[in-house]
Amino acid sequence: MKPRSENSERDDIQVLAEFRREIRRFLQFSEQAAGAAGLQPQQHQLLLQIAGAPEGTLVTIGFIAEVMSLRHHTVVELSKRCELAGLVRRTHDPRDRRCVVLELTSQGQRALRQLSDVHAKQLRELAPSLIQALTRLRESKP
Repeated sequence: MKPRSENSERDDIQVLAEFRREIRRFLQFSEQAAGAAGLQPQQHQLLLQIAGAPEGTLVTIGFIAEVMSLRHHTVVELSKRCELAGLVRRTHDPRDRRCVVLELTSQGQRALRQLSDVHAKQLRELAPSLIQALTRLRESKP
């Protein structure tokens, strides 16, 4: 197997840097948009994951911990803060009282709808540069 040239490695690094820069631009936008809506970024993510769970999924603390890559106790605290803010309703699963089930309140749904609209607009604006970065990444030779 032929060793890769320094130029080729440098090109790969530049492609990765470009992709990471575009992702970070979107994440910064997302954090600022959540703040402008009066939410912490993790609260926005919680609302998004509750609403975006696959049809028929019981949205429990454990489910959210898994999809958000957070510890169970972190999601417990996050969901309690969202409940106090009127964004989330926490109930016990009638079949297993140990499981806390999360659902959005109407206030949570409104906040998420508002944030989703501005996020969709931002993604449409960033799409060309994200697609270009992904295409370059896909076409770079390993």
